Amino acid sequence: MARRVFFSFHYQNDIWRVAQIRNCWVTKERTAAGFWDAAEWESIKRRGDEAIKSWINSQLFNTSVTIVLIGEETFKRKFVRYEILQSHARGNGLLGIFIHNLKDRLGNTSPKGANPFSVLTAHHNGRNANLSDIYPVYDWVINNGQANLAAWIENAASKAGRGTLHGIHY
Repeated sequence: MARRVFFSFHYQNDIWRVAQIRNCWVTKERTAAGFWDAAEWESIKRRGDEAIKSWINSQLFNTSVTIVLIGEETFKRKFVRYEILQSHARGNGLLGIFIHNLKDRLGNTSPKGANPFSVLTAHHNGRNANLSDIYPVYDWVINNGQANLAAWIENAASKAGRGTLHGIHY
């Protein structure tokens, strides 16, 4: 059974970079949730914030890890923040990956964005904690994401108590 992963990202700015990571993930025959089709996203967006939150919650269903793909403006996106907090609340493993060094469709990289975990706090181990103190962040290029993504995901799942793919509990 493949691990289901939710990918959180700033659609408009980063979809080209995200697609590169998605293609790497798909070729390893994994199951991914949270990849948005532009037409679906526009349709949901027109129905308002509650419809967007409902859609996000449905996409998070049956996932065990949430990966936040961090571009230049990701930390500013209210629904990315919502996805992170919902993922934390439901017990998903979480990790961030800086994607600014990946090239867009024009061959350009972008400035490094702020870590969205550093601007969020949540209840953890009996106290409020900054999420950057809880969840790791990697750089796709510098930390060789193509070779290490599966290990990062399994580490996040294990840290969240989501077990391994070979067991029943994940």
